[in-house]
This record gives sequence, structure tokens and C-alpha cells, in this order.
Amino acid sequence: MKLYRNLVNSVAETLQEIFVKSRYADKALEKLFKQNPKWGSRDRRFVAEAVYDIVRNYRLYAELAQSQKNFWFITAVWLVVKEIEIPDWQEFKHVDPDFILKTKERLKTNLPVYESYPDWLWELGTKELGKETWEKEAICMNTQAPVVLRVNTLKTDNEKLAKSFKEQEIFITNVHGTDNGFELQKRENLFQNKLFKEGWFEIQDAGSQMIGEFVSPEANEFVIDACAGGGGKSLHLAALMKNKGKIVSMDVEGWKLEELKKRAKRAGAFNIETRVIEDNKTIKRLENKADKVLLDVPCSGLGVIKRNPDAKWKLSAEVIVKTKTLQQRIINEYCIMVKPEGSLFYSTCSILPSENRKQVDKFLEAHPDFSFVKDRTILPSEGYDGFYMCELKRNK
Repeated sequence: MKLYRNLVNSVAETLQEIFVKSRYADKALEKLFKQNPKWGSRDRRFVAEAVYDIVRNYRLYAELAQSQKNFWFITAVWLVVKEIEIPDWQEFKHVDPDFILKTKERLKTNLPVYESYPDWLWELGTKELGKETWEKEAICMNTQAPVVLRVNTLKTDNEKLAKSFKEQEIFITNVHGTDNGFELQKRENLFQNKLFKEGWFEIQDAGSQMIGEFVSPEANEFVIDACAGGGGKSLHLAALMKNKGKIVSMDVEGWKLEELKKRAKRAGAFNIETRVIEDNKTIKRLENKADKVLLDVPCSGLGVIKRNPDAKWKLSAEVIVKTKTLQQRIINEYCIMVKPEGSLFYSTCSILPSENRKQVDKFLEAHPDFSFVKDRTILPSEGYDGFYMCELKRNK
């Protein structure tokens, strides 16, 4: 494989953006690709794969490079580990592949370093999940997430999409445990695909799809997605409801709901109404109205580290504490929108019990008018993102 200096330099500069300027990896790469419109797909793939793999294994590669900020040298370490020949460049003059590989082998017994997690996060995961479970999940989360899509049944069906993909030589396999989930056999960017633009499918992880199916809305129901964000789950609910009934998608960020409107138009989802949560009055106006309320609350995001590996380096123990306070505030304030005998669904993309079942138990202690129905935890070791979901019933 021939290396080009401008591509390697772009990897190092993007790492600088992420670890020095605190940009998120996807945004840093998006900016880079806009600045280099003439790059081919191979160039973009090389840079993206290098950046994401280094971010995923940053602690290990920095240890091997004996530097946290020499991003050229850290990139050289990545090349050595990936068995890519090091060019005879001045920047790589002091690279010693033999030393790097021997050190990497020696570090296998130091799992927090070898699997690249901050010590505080490794200790927290061990405390909450137990040593054996945490180590299994931490290792699993340090792998690349598959590309999973959801067939939009408002526009097509599983068979038609699979057939159309096959004609384009795009091959997919069914995702076990979902009705309309498929996994790409080979990674590729589908956002420019004509079928995506026509609304035939959405990119949505299997675990996220399972939340919509867990809510299982009926066609004639009034459903509120109260932390809708960009609306992935709202769109799924609309498809499950066959565009009947009504969905109110809410969020404190108006720009996210604007994005949802665009996505809903493309998907042909016409039973969605958006409302910005400006204050408690927005919630109060919907008191006792909804058959079902979904609270996909803000969380640590530990369940989606496969997809967002830089979260490991952006998170802190203090952030998680603040997030748990916010989760309690949301569930306590938003629960009034559930009508008697209606259902409240609490979900996160975290695998920490303190953000999941423990939050539910705390809520139930303060709200005897709600009762526990069922819950489910999806772990990253099951192959996809990690999620928690729980149904609570409001009593008469």
C-alpha cells in the first residue's frame, strides 16, 4: 500500500482537532472532507479508518508512541500495528517497529491501557457491572460498529429493498431480533444512494430499532416522543403506526426538530407534529393526554462507544453525575403527560445500571401511581449498540 504524505498529514491534523481542540471525530472528518472535495473514496476511507481506529485505541497508541500529542508519531504506531510499511520520511526517522510490537505484546496484561479506556471509566464499569461482565463489554465496545439500516415500511418492504440493493450489488443480511433491520455485509456510504434519498430506509442501529418495537404503538394511539432529537425513533414509531394516530415529537433543541421535519418528509411520515420544549408549560399542556410516552433520555452514551469512540475521552465522572440528575428531572416532570392506564417508556443508550434500572426504581419510589411492567437490557456483546428500555404503567 502506497502512502501519500498529504493523507498521513490529514490524519495527524484531524487527531489534533479531536484531542487538542476537543472536536468530535465525525465533525472533524466532515470538515476535512469538505476541504478536500477532490479526494476519491479510497482516500476518504483511508483517513476515516485511520482516525477512528486511533481514536478507539488512543491510550494504547499514545503509550506505544510514548507521547500523547505527537500525532505524526502516533499515526506511525498505527501503521506499524496495521502492518503497513513505514515510508522513509523525516517524520518517521525514529520509528522502531520492533520496539512498538514488543511493547504492545507486553501491555496485553494491562487491560485499561490495552483496550484504551480512562482509569476512572474502567473502575466505574467494573463497580457497576462486575469485573467479568465489564471486561467482556469493554473489549466488545472497542470494535467497529456494523452499518445497520431499517426498512421504511411506509415506502417499501424488506423483500423489495433487498432486491433493489442486490441489483446495485449491495448485499445485506437480516438482523436477528428486529422486524425490519438489515446489516451491510460490506461497509459503504449509503447517504448518496437513490433509495435513501427516496426514503426507502434509514440508518438506525438494531438496538435503537428494538426500542420502537418495545414501545409497540397502535395505529390509533396518541404517542409522545419527548426527547426526540433528530427523530430516528419518531420515524420508526410512525412506520409502526402506519401513519395513523398521532405522534408529538418534542425536544429542547429546535434545530434538531427541524432536521426531523426534513427526515419525516423524505420518509413519508405524516402523522408527526414537532414541538419545542420551551418551558414546563409545554409539558403541562399535554398532561394526561398520551397513550404512550417515550423518554429516550440524555445519557453517558456508553452503549454506543463502538459508534462514537471519542466519547471515552470526552466523558468524565462529573458529567455522568450531572446526566443522572437530568434523567431524574426529565422522568419526574414529563411523566404527567401519560394518561391513566397509559404507558411510560424510559430508555437510554447506556449499559450502566445507575442510569437504567436504578433510575426507574428511584422514580417508582416517588410515584406510587406508576407500576413496573417490564424492562430489557441490550449489551454490546450481542453485536450491536447497548441500550436499556423499560415500560411503566400509570395506574387508574
